[in-house]
Amino acid sequence: MVTHVSAEAPGDERGALLSFLEGERGGIRRALLGLTDEQAATRPSASELSLSGLLKHVAEVEQSWIARARQEAPAVKRDESNWHECFELVGDETVASQLAYWEKVAAETEAFIRSVPSLDETFALPEAPWFPRERVSMRWVALHLIRETARHAGHADIIRESLDGATAFELVAREQSG
Repeated sequence: MVTHVSAEAPGDERGALLSFLEGERGGIRRALLGLTDEQAATRPSASELSLSGLLKHVAEVEQSWIARARQEAPAVKRDESNWHECFELVGDETVASQLAYWEKVAAETEAFIRSVPSLDETFALPEAPWFPRERVSMRWVALHLIRETARHAGHADIIRESLDGATAFELVAREQSG
């Protein structure tokens, strides 16, 4: 479901970017409404994607990009040996704990984007075969997070509808009436 994002205050580019990012986060949160951890871990298609896995992935990705922009290491180091854990809850992780973690990450993202002197400031992408050797701006990282989250919010819509037929409109109506 498309969520209306209110217009930014005139000249508030950071606010506009952060509002669009929050709108896309809402799409993933909405897809999880009313599900148990077991239901959220269900993979209703040939894909390995589940709603809980998408939740964990977008939280980790957001944290890692803001860490890179700060010239810090991501909180979780991923490589070939543990990449699969980026898309599944492990150990004592739950949907509730991942939602709480993502809320913390979102607050850190907002504080960081609002604190940088200029969205034109740049940082180097890490060395990896999938990254060109270039610098990207703070604006680029905000737009990248919007794109990444939006893409996965679309996946979440499809997965949720495959689980129980619930559409975003119905989920919002349930939430508002419940």
